[in-house]
Amino acid sequence: MAKLLISLNPGAVMLDVNILDLHFLGLEKTISSFLIKTSDGPVLIETGPHSSIQSLEKGLKENGVETEDVKHVFLTHIHLDHAGAAWYFAQKGASVYVHPFGVKHLADPSKLMESARRIYQDKMDYLWGQMHSINESQLVAVNDEQTIEIGGVAIKALHTPGHAIHHIAWQINDILFSGDVAGVKIENGPVVPPCPPPDINVENWKDSIERIKAAGVSQLYLTHFGVIKDVDKHLDDLELVLDEWAFWIKNQMEKGTDAESMTPMFQGFVADGLRHQGLTDRQIEQYEAANPAWMSVAGLMRYWTKRKSAEQA
Repeated sequence: MAKLLISLNPGAVMLDVNILDLHFLGLEKTISSFLIKTSDGPVLIETGPHSSIQSLEKGLKENGVETEDVKHVFLTHIHLDHAGAAWYFAQKGASVYVHPFGVKHLADPSKLMESARRIYQDKMDYLWGQMHSINESQLVAVNDEQTIEIGGVAIKALHTPGHAIHHIAWQINDILFSGDVAGVKIENGPVVPPCPPPDINVENWKDSIERIKAAGVSQLYLTHFGVIKDVDKHLDDLELVLDEWAFWIKNQMEKGTDAESMTPMFQGFVADGLRHQGLTDRQIEQYEAANPAWMSVAGLMRYWTKRKSAEQA
């Protein structure tokens, strides 16, 4: 757990941000939640999966916060590693702030969970835990550039599709809680783009990167994992790797390589790249937990197939 005090505009309050490590799958620095203390009580950005709820509750208690104290939960998007425990806080009285496209899936998560169960099968409960419905009266659909003020802290929504159509990056003055749109970077490793199905869109993602650059933020808080201060370089590096991964998949598809054959090839390609950067096997395991390489095969193959169909229409 790390605590950072960030000065906002002159005369504004200090922003008390606590990074809570959820120790997903027993690994450090793979998934985080962010606790912000305000004069109107604590705000939580990201919940992580329900499978990590004990670690999250432990982190809250270490900061003097009980689960039922959290009345405001902000989600960057509804993927299970970011939003899987939102229902748990809603049952204890929290309002959940989410992209309008995500509301119906949190009110009725049956399709979301059915899709995930097809992918993860018998590992579903171990990886993600449970997910229950949230009463629609507790779900707050937040429009692009809408600002929610809680206890003197103004939290602005930036709709940032590319990783997911229902993605929001939350801006508080000059810092941004970026979910997955700013990629995955763990410790001294490189930034990589999480590209799971179903709605990866490279063009939209690049537009969102440019939007973040234009937002004038000085720090990115990555859910996977930590704080980035050299924002432009980080985003430039992300865009380069996004192109590299996308065109690697495209070239294999043009060769006629099927998904079953391509997956271990891509996993090796990604792991070799991380080793080339000097990462240890343990660090590579952290990256794989935060961003499974096989998911990017499925996501980018779907992206190129949809793009080809659109070009032929």
